[in-house]
Amino acid sequence: MKKQLLQLIVLSVLIFNSLMIFAQPNRGGEKFIIKGKVTDDISKQPMSYTTVSIFNATDSSLVTGGVTDDLGIFKIESKSGKYYLTIEFISYETKIIGNIELNRKQKLIDLGTIVLNQSSVDLVEVEVRAEKSTMQFNLDKKVFNVGKDLANQGGSATDILDNVPSVTVDVEGNVSLRGQGNVRILVDGKPSSLVGSDGSGLRQIPANMIDRIEVVTNPSARYDAEGMTGIINIVLKKQKKSGFNGSFDVNVGYPNNYGTAINLNYRKNKVNFFVNYGVNYRRGPGGGKLYQELYQGDTTFIVQQTRDHIRGGWSNNIRTGIDFFATDKITLTGALSYRTGVDKNETTLTYKDYINNIENLVLYSERIDEEIEEESKLEYSINFKKVFDKKEQLWTADIQYSNSNEIEASDITEQYFNANNQPFTDDLLQQSNNDERFNNLLIQTDYNHPFKEKGKVELGLRFNLRNVENNVLIEEFVNNEWKNLDNLSNNLRYQENIYAAYGILGDDFGKFSYQFGLRYEYSDIETYLLPDNRNPRKYGNLFPSAVLNYKLNEKNAFQLSYSRRIRRPGFWELNPFYSFSDARNFFAGNPDVNPEFTDAFEVGYLKYFEKGSLSSSIYYRHTEDVIFRIRDVDSTGFGITLPQNIGIDDAYGLEMNFSYNPFKWWRINGDANFYRSITDGTTYQENLYSDTYTWFGRLTSRTTIMKTIDVQIRGNYRAPRQTPQGSQKAIYHFDFGASKDVFKKKGTLTLSVSDIFNSRRRNYIAIGDNFYTEGDFQWRQRQFTLALNYRLNQEKRRGGGRRSGNDFGGGI
Repeated sequence: MKKQLLQLIVLSVLIFNSLMIFAQPNRGGEKFIIKGKVTDDISKQPMSYTTVSIFNATDSSLVTGGVTDDLGIFKIESKSGKYYLTIEFISYETKIIGNIELNRKQKLIDLGTIVLNQSSVDLVEVEVRAEKSTMQFNLDKKVFNVGKDLANQGGSATDILDNVPSVTVDVEGNVSLRGQGNVRILVDGKPSSLVGSDGSGLRQIPANMIDRIEVVTNPSARYDAEGMTGIINIVLKKQKKSGFNGSFDVNVGYPNNYGTAINLNYRKNKVNFFVNYGVNYRRGPGGGKLYQELYQGDTTFIVQQTRDHIRGGWSNNIRTGIDFFATDKITLTGALSYRTGVDKNETTLTYKDYINNIENLVLYSERIDEEIEEESKLEYSINFKKVFDKKEQLWTADIQYSNSNEIEASDITEQYFNANNQPFTDDLLQQSNNDERFNNLLIQTDYNHPFKEKGKVELGLRFNLRNVENNVLIEEFVNNEWKNLDNLSNNLRYQENIYAAYGILGDDFGKFSYQFGLRYEYSDIETYLLPDNRNPRKYGNLFPSAVLNYKLNEKNAFQLSYSRRIRRPGFWELNPFYSFSDARNFFAGNPDVNPEFTDAFEVGYLKYFEKGSLSSSIYYRHTEDVIFRIRDVDSTGFGITLPQNIGIDDAYGLEMNFSYNPFKWWRINGDANFYRSITDGTTYQENLYSDTYTWFGRLTSRTTIMKTIDVQIRGNYRAPRQTPQGSQKAIYHFDFGASKDVFKKKGTLTLSVSDIFNSRRRNYIAIGDNFYTEGDFQWRQRQFTLALNYRLNQEKRRGGGRRSGNDFGGGI
């Protein structure tokens, strides 16, 4: 271990020295610059993310613009000429500064400190109508602002993600990006216990605690190399406004969906305190069916299975913290997140067994699983941020520790009946206990050093240490006593230590800009199946990245990017056993599965026009050691699905996202992804091959009727596709939402319907040498929700967290 740490430190020093060679000041080129600093008239605090626009004094045409940084400072380049300047922020009076002339004698104009006055009139209506767009695009990422999404009020993070362009969530809650899984999900830019080891925690994060979702499809070296198809970052709400402000949410729904949330913020002088709390009760019905044929010689064994379940219960989420502004350049933040919940899940499975045809019933059985799931997750973080006099020079350091405990306990009863529906044997009694505990320590530091006018060098170190303990005990009641089923019980210990260092060099030259990065990650992983089965793995890898931008003009830009990614098998993919609800169809892990590696290439185009924007990308991904879940059925009809490294995958795709406002009262957003995926697993199994063309897309229409009611309709469609072991049928669903401002526009009442036609179901076919399986599954049925949001002092004060329309890619 000491040797690997030494190698990491040496590599960091070499990267730093190599990059700093290029960090030399620019001696050439003529620059004309307007700069200044914007502050609040009452608090005298700097106003970040304030819009600054520069207009031609002759014809009042917009020339250029920008936004202020964290210190309220702006520095904008322009050509020589005569101009006037406007400075705008919601709930503040617009400041206009005229008589600005740039020429050879006056290349730099420093406007000094500019004070904005809070508006003396009630701007609540302006605030409501000027809310930030639902979707905003940039060349390197897309940002989905949750505040304007009506259809998922009262929902969870899973519901929000399923409506983010490029992202899909299947009926079981698995998240995919551009049609493929293996996406890295972060919370506030870091791994989090709130997500859960298998992503199941997303269902427990209330939508009203989320500010925005950021999607990065081809991440640079500053991000973890983990995540084959990209990174999704969930940013939670936190304000930094002066004084006391916040919002309150309450929702009721059918089937059972009740919740309330409070988001409060208080800032005075150098201290900012924030707290988010949400409590929810959800119980949703779902189910499915399965048909399977098993071939043995001249005999065909047929099984028809139906499933009905009700899942859910109580959950509590709290996140609180303090920002301390030690100086105008140093900020310390301490935060704590805690979640606890209890679910009561009831599942009923029925099996009908036939021989040769469905007229010949030989056995009928019913299996009832009553499960109680208890969980608690605790997370602490300390963040340090220092800005320097030089614009964009920044140093951050973060420490985060989290732990989680989850216990699933089931009582299972199975009854057997003959073809005449008469019991013919004693009931089968079983019980299971799954105890999972994990802790994670993250230490990270990043430094950004600008040079010349737009060049930068970024350096960073990151240590992520994770430990998981999972104890599974399965027992069966035999001869008046409980006996351990040794072949299903296990004790697993999992340790994952990832050490990383990265360096990035970027600069602009004319209409071109570039960014090159290199990241090194050393993985020290061990899976220990007690009592004596150890599987240690240690490997180091380099992950290069590159981005080249070309800005044709103010409204058109191109980007070419490349990155190398890794997908390490997750804990559940290595755990030999973790599912027991269905006695005939198991989902298990494989301790011997290896990581995947992907090379990703992408060409992007971004265009702004008067009433909207268009973002499009052509991409290609080549993946080796593809992990795919293989289903096998043995001679007794017992089916098991587990991950295997099957071969290679080549994916080609075209993605388009657009936003269009034909009228002030009508907004349309849409996205579509067309792709071809070729998966060759013939080296693992002779017939394991697929070549599929498919697509998915969504369209959202939002209108304002009677000047006060917003109505939103969204349609989602995923076309049929082939898989290496069969196929998946089309999935489609529609959502509806309507909202109206109440309480003198300090509140908003929203009615939403998720999956209007109750059509969101996964239909699949799996084919093997000796079996044919066809299945249908629905995780949750159609949902009706009525939600109320009330805002306290959020319209009349400036907010560092509420940003202007140019934020997150509103401009290039």
